[in-house]
Amino acid sequence: MELLPELESDASALKRSVLDHLEHTLAELPGHVDSTWEPYVALAYAVRDRLVERWIRTQDRYYERDAKRVYYLSLEYLMGRTLGNSLVNLGLVRECGEALSELGYTLEELREAEWDAGLGNGGLGRLAACFLDSLATLDYPAYGYGLRYDYGIFHQRIVDGAQFEMPDSWLRYGNPWEIARPKDRFRIQFGGRVEEDADGRRRWVDTHDVYATPYDTPIPGYGTDTVNTLRLWGARALREFDLDEFNSGDYIGAIESRARSENICRVLYPNDNFFDGQALRLSQEFFFVSATLQDILRRDRKRWELHDRERGLGVFDRFADKTAIQLNDTHPALAVPELMRLLVDLEGLDWDAAWEITTRTFGYTNHTVLPEALERWPVSLVAELLPRHLEIVYEINRRFLDTVHARFGPDDERARRMSLIENGDVDRVRMAHLAIVGSHAVNGVAALHTEILKEHVFRDFHELWPDRIRNKTNGVTPRRWLLKSNPELSALITEVIGEGWPVDLDRLAELRRFADDAELGARWREVKRLHKERLAEVARVQYARRGIDLAIDPGSLFDVQVKRIHEYKRQLLNVLHVITLYNRIRDGGPGPEVPRTVIFGGKAAPGYHAAKLIIRLITGVGDVVNSDPATADLLKVVFLADYRVSLAEQIFPASELSEQISTAGTEASGTGNMKFALNGALTIGTLDGANVEILREVGDDNIFIFGLTAEEAAVLAPRHDPWRHYWGDEELRRALDMIRDGAFSRGDRELFAPLAHSLLEGGDRYLLLADYRSYLDRQDEVAETYLDSAAWTRRSILNTAGMGYFSSDRTIREYAEDIWDVAACPSAPR
Repeated sequence: MELLPELESDASALKRSVLDHLEHTLAELPGHVDSTWEPYVALAYAVRDRLVERWIRTQDRYYERDAKRVYYLSLEYLMGRTLGNSLVNLGLVRECGEALSELGYTLEELREAEWDAGLGNGGLGRLAACFLDSLATLDYPAYGYGLRYDYGIFHQRIVDGAQFEMPDSWLRYGNPWEIARPKDRFRIQFGGRVEEDADGRRRWVDTHDVYATPYDTPIPGYGTDTVNTLRLWGARALREFDLDEFNSGDYIGAIESRARSENICRVLYPNDNFFDGQALRLSQEFFFVSATLQDILRRDRKRWELHDRERGLGVFDRFADKTAIQLNDTHPALAVPELMRLLVDLEGLDWDAAWEITTRTFGYTNHTVLPEALERWPVSLVAELLPRHLEIVYEINRRFLDTVHARFGPDDERARRMSLIENGDVDRVRMAHLAIVGSHAVNGVAALHTEILKEHVFRDFHELWPDRIRNKTNGVTPRRWLLKSNPELSALITEVIGEGWPVDLDRLAELRRFADDAELGARWREVKRLHKERLAEVARVQYARRGIDLAIDPGSLFDVQVKRIHEYKRQLLNVLHVITLYNRIRDGGPGPEVPRTVIFGGKAAPGYHAAKLIIRLITGVGDVVNSDPATADLLKVVFLADYRVSLAEQIFPASELSEQISTAGTEASGTGNMKFALNGALTIGTLDGANVEILREVGDDNIFIFGLTAEEAAVLAPRHDPWRHYWGDEELRRALDMIRDGAFSRGDRELFAPLAHSLLEGGDRYLLLADYRSYLDRQDEVAETYLDSAAWTRRSILNTAGMGYFSSDRTIREYAEDIWDVAACPSAPR
């Protein structure tokens, strides 16, 4: 069937589309709408109409050309808002602005009506979103798969200085960007038992089943006709309603079964990096991978019918040649035994053939070196929910350990370390080991992280398969994190080096030639000042809602640390520096008097007491510092609540100093560090994660590195004596004593006692006290440098100029060439 002609995209055509959707889709009349929600939805539908045309053509092209497809499996996607990003990628920002102006609206006010799609906890989900953008921009045939949570990451409110969690009902008014596909649903099994049929085949029976219904969102590339798909699964009960129970008077029981089934996708399970084996999380993970794999097999069978059937090829002869599946962390690791089940139990392949297909198809990305963050599910829980999969895991493990023994001999200790099953008081399935064994490629996400995986975390596996673990340093999409979030700086960059850099970020290096240009420097500072004024207003409004008057000097140094609150990210070290600065100012102590606004943001997992207490300390210090006339002109402490993608887009352009201060050897990569530097912030940080590569790209004169290296931290940790630093450093001792003595808790000496205890009696696991003095010394250098605005601006320009390597486009090309072996499939040669 021939498609209709493409819709026009000039301002007048967009205006007509918005009016048409207002009247015919939403049944509203222009001029009678008293909120921005309905016009936003009408605009979203108008933009989506233009995406859908390209979307259909893209999918047809993939089938027509028999393209190899990439499937990115991630349990989290922090997509943020879709409208602005779609307009940027479609090149319709100006036309849309004109159309809305004629209708009496501004683009900015309608963008504010959209809820963030907060389907993730932090960097993992935001990385997945950046990757989808790059995959489409580079014309790779790709699909993202995840879960359509009814409630995303919670909304954070600050009440009396403490974090309170509010549900994120992001779907309350619907989602105009998604298209439901109820006819493409799949049946997902849970529980039951395993039996053997007359032919000796294992059968999974007597299960409790749930439907997985797909919801598709178009993902447009920038400057290309390619529109890929993000498919999120929602859970639906097989039986909508039990009429027998209702008629017998059990009205609650009539709907309970449905509610239990659909709870699987009810809420994003907050990730506090400690997995205790929650049945809901395991159910979510299996539901997600089972639906996804069934969908992939369905799509590949259609490809086989179009291209391979007449050639006499078997259904799965070219499956691994045409399919690449990337597991984003261990959350989708159950895909390994599930694909084996589908191929062996349902499709009738023998074990060896199915295993070859499985290992050739999967790749696994690791995102952590913290042992407690590597998922390990209790065997008893897996047996209850997924009895057939536990059998398959044990068989994979038996064959794998045979390989280990054949390679290394009867080394029981090595076999114990490498086994997929961890024996102990509670036997557990090691999901990272399962993902490694079931994949042909494993990658870290920064050079240092990958070396730690090879030399420490997965050393045994690296010795067995020296070529399996590779590095793919993370990146960020410059379309959202510069072109969209900082249009003023983007326009200035384009004026200086020309167009094309949003899809060829290496071109930013051309800015180096202009780093000493006085005119560029002045305009660079004007852009930064503009965004600082905007962020100061955001902070003022937030604090006013808390009943607090807050005035921030836009001329002060904006010193920013925004990320998930966790002890290893060391927000507490930043607080110790703030307290020390406060004491120095009050004492008239040494150092340059540089006005500084220290800005924090980030959410603590609801069950992570220490992280929530750190937030309480930050706000407590802020209460004292911000109300003290002695420091009013020199120091402010701000905690911006509800950190999310749309707020991050306001923070990064305004930031001047980027705090990347995790203990060396604990952060896998980080991507906030890249977004800050891309927008011209200078980094103060340890040699951890991607900071190592940022140092390489921007040069050591343009970054403030401090503290122990990963090797030094590993050596020091077992013999670290925090008391030595406490007694040997007067400023440190004073800061800690103030925390313990209630200086920031209105005299309550108990409130922050756990934090002080963790640093002293608790052993200071993340070596804050060991790095404190080095951190302060570098902060003094920051202040000295900031006094020379021309020198600071030069370094700011050079930071942006050095960010070409950190484009997610580069990362995706490396995956495509080194792991997926997939080619671009553009509508026409570029």
